[in-house]
Amino acid sequence: MQRSGFTHDLIRPSSGEGSSRVTYVELFFDLVFVFAVTQVSHILIDDQSDLALVHTIMLALVVWWAWVDTTWAASWLNPERGLVRGLFIALMALGLLMSSAIPDSFGDRAALFAISLVTLNLVRSLFTALAFAERQPGHAVNFVRISVWQASSGVLWIVGAFSPGTWQLWIWLAALVIDYLGPRARFWTPGLRSSPLNTWDVSGGHMSERVSLFVIIALGESIVDSGMGFSQRPLNPFSAWAFLAGFAGTVLMWFLYFNHAQRAASEYLIRARERGLIAQVAFTYIPALLILGVILAAVANGLVIAAGARWWAIGLLCTASAVYLLGNMFFKRASGGPLLFAHLIGAAVLVVLFGGCVLVAAAYGDDAVTPLVISWAVNAVLLLVVIADEMAFRRRSGSGATGHDGSGATGRDGSELG
Repeated sequence: MQRSGFTHDLIRPSSGEGSSRVTYVELFFDLVFVFAVTQVSHILIDDQSDLALVHTIMLALVVWWAWVDTTWAASWLNPERGLVRGLFIALMALGLLMSSAIPDSFGDRAALFAISLVTLNLVRSLFTALAFAERQPGHAVNFVRISVWQASSGVLWIVGAFSPGTWQLWIWLAALVIDYLGPRARFWTPGLRSSPLNTWDVSGGHMSERVSLFVIIALGESIVDSGMGFSQRPLNPFSAWAFLAGFAGTVLMWFLYFNHAQRAASEYLIRARERGLIAQVAFTYIPALLILGVILAAVANGLVIAAGARWWAIGLLCTASAVYLLGNMFFKRASGGPLLFAHLIGAAVLVVLFGGCVLVAAAYGDDAVTPLVISWAVNAVLLLVVIADEMAFRRRSGSGATGHDGSGATGRDGSELG
């Protein structure tokens, strides 16, 4: 292994600004995933059906996983090196091909989607294995394990692409499960066993900032859908209030993640001893809930402004925000903070709100429930959770207690995770 890697040092420095700085080529790479998120959200905007919802959720998880796997690799690779920049450009091209196929990924472009995704995963993992081979062979072997897992799921992605109808969905779901199980199984591979924990040590500052940027990308999609919907509707009080409701909801989602949670979680990850395990839970698995919540909320905002698909808009407004609140709750807990019941109560209220809408419609007819009113009601719930979060932060700060606010936060030690 030591003689088969790159001769140049392609690994990030272990200290100094370069160890955690997000580089311009990484931000350039993100542009592809701005497009990918838009492609995913428009599946459900264009077709409100149960199957389209399943496709949207599944493809959102695929896009997130492709991006976050690249972020893990970028936490070790040095993007200032020419070969690493070349890798990112190649991954961008593959990601653009994959993204372009998303609207018809369960149709004529299934093969393009699957082959692009599998190639992207294997190129990234094998390149990183070669980058580690000369100087850190243990890490190189870890990426060999990852490549084996991705090759295994890759077979299913490609077989599914050439399978008919329902078979494609089930085979791809199996491939997605394998992809998501890999890190939890520590990529156990026959003959190579499981990954040692010391190979999971990432730059806490880099990982935190990168995940936060993807949340911004998802929130940006909500802004785009609201803005595009508003620009295509007649200028009247209804469209104006619908636009403002969507914008307000996006702002409240931003507050829930960025007001206190992101900074405190970043500081916690930087200080922790077992950063890899914390990054796996808090910055890899849990953000999938945040991304799903934001994308589905973006779809809901678009449907409210379009004044169509009444029950799809209402259902998505309530469930998307509930998922986002639960994601925030889990994120704060997994990154050393307390379990904030305001988020759980808010999610429960949103579920009750949807149930109440169903009962009112059953008693008085569908016209008694309007998505615009429900949109503002959902925003009111989010606002109350934001206020409760702020009050809890101030209580902890005022009492000098340690916690998730970042002012002396301790929480659980990273070794307890995983």
